[in-house]
Amino acid sequence: MALNARSLVVLLAALLGAGLTARLGVWQLDRAAQKTALQQTLDSRQALAPLPALALATDAAQAAAQQDRRIVVTGRWLADHTVYLDNRQMDAREGFYVVTPLLLADGSAVAVQRGWLPRNFLDRTQVSAPALPAGPVQVAGRIAPPPGRLYDFGGAPTGPIRQNLDLGAFAVEVGHALRPLSIVQLDGPLTPPDGLLRHWPHPAADVQRNYGYAFQWFAMATLILGLYAWFQLIRPRIRR
Repeated sequence: MALNARSLVVLLAALLGAGLTARLGVWQLDRAAQKTALQQTLDSRQALAPLPALALATDAAQAAAQQDRRIVVTGRWLADHTVYLDNRQMDAREGFYVVTPLLLADGSAVAVQRGWLPRNFLDRTQVSAPALPAGPVQVAGRIAPPPGRLYDFGGAPTGPIRQNLDLGAFAVEVGHALRPLSIVQLDGPLTPPDGLLRHWPHPAADVQRNYGYAFQWFAMATLILGLYAWFQLIRPRIRR
């Protein structure tokens, strides 16, 4: 009877382990599918004609519908309010996203993610974006949500270097209403060379990693079932 109970426990443990690891594999496949679908949506929106600057969203619902659309806006840089968002990666390197508000003709402003700068690992405070022209400029980019939030390690909520950017609080600093979105600046004829990297990540850039994780989880589930079959079913029969 004790042997039967032990065998039952081993069977349940094997089924639980195999089921859990298989479920994790399915989850990774779902993540890959979500990223691929998001990338397809992004590609289809970017294939549309650029959004007229006058149609740029003024509320969250409009902003969500315009996400990933290309746009060219004209305005004046508010260079004194440039901020550097820390712990941002590009090309697998740590650094800063450079964000500067652009003042539009109607008196509102929009946060422009201008590009990426590497971190000085000897002194992280030594960071400075290239100088900006004082007059009107045209900025070409794509519409995006506000810069993504990272876990806050207790960094300063104000000042040039910070961990995250809250558009509401930033609007008070800037002194102008901010549109409920950001513009991710892109390389092109309207973007002069300035040393900033603009290799912005794509949603499906690491989808192969999800497939790799899924394979590992499915392989582990197969291994668990294989070991159970060998030690609990096949090997005892061979001995007998």
